[in-house]
Amino acid sequence: MQMQRASRSQVLARAPKEKKRQALWFEYLKPIPLYWTLTLGAAVWVLFFGLWELAAAKGWVNTLFMPPPHQVLSTLYTMIVERGFLYDIGISIYRIVASFLLACAIAIPLGVLMGSFRSVEAFFNPFVSAWRYLPAPAFIPLLLMWFGAGEGSKLALLFIGVIFFLITLIMDHTRAVRTELIETAMTLGADRWQILTTIVLPAVAPKIMISMRQMLAVSWTYLVIAEIVASTTGIGAVMMRGQRFLKVDEIMAGIVVIGVVGLMFDFLFRWAQRVLFPYVPRGEQ
Repeated sequence: MQMQRASRSQVLARAPKEKKRQALWFEYLKPIPLYWTLTLGAAVWVLFFGLWELAAAKGWVNTLFMPPPHQVLSTLYTMIVERGFLYDIGISIYRIVASFLLACAIAIPLGVLMGSFRSVEAFFNPFVSAWRYLPAPAFIPLLLMWFGAGEGSKLALLFIGVIFFLITLIMDHTRAVRTELIETAMTLGADRWQILTTIVLPAVAPKIMISMRQMLAVSWTYLVIAEIVASTTGIGAVMMRGQRFLKVDEIMAGIVVIGVVGLMFDFLFRWAQRVLFPYVPRGEQ
């Protein structure tokens, strides 16, 4: 009996610890330590590339169409060192940044005005909503006729691909600004411009940053489409040349570069949001 009581007490003493350990890993909306965040984030990539390398080594996949990661990385190194691939990467980044900044310059003020004033929304929203459902690649023949095969058509395609979605996101975030804040400012005698600049914009600015980060990722998805049409420079053009000569490792090297550069931009946006809006909880960034 004493031994049974002792074992039962040990189980009861161990149960809170096990429950606490489980809660540490699967607690709703609770942060985990930074070192675990970094470890888990690295582990998923190690697992992914490890399985990929194993599949190629075991012959589970055709290495002609699915070269192993070490071959892709070796090809990427050769492309950068010997073939001037850095220039193509720079050209692609320029196209993304230029078109995205132009889209933001129009989408941010228009989205804020549409979310703030029903009359502005009633005028622009039918037009913006209609364009959101039109696929940007469908405009490629028109863009080539209007702007030729130069930079204009590529920048225009990237611009069309993000601006209407960005306007809608910013409008929705602006509309969600707490009404009592605006009503309090009106009670205190603030005019429309003061409410817009001191209440609405500070409240919606963190959400605008989140929308920009989301739509920048979408812009990268249109990059390859923009560069495979009558283009000799850029990551997409390099990937198309690889497809033409069945160099799958070069295609995958381009995909890796797009993923890495896109991830760098995402980290840059996250860092900028923490610096510009330190009062926003980390989970909402």
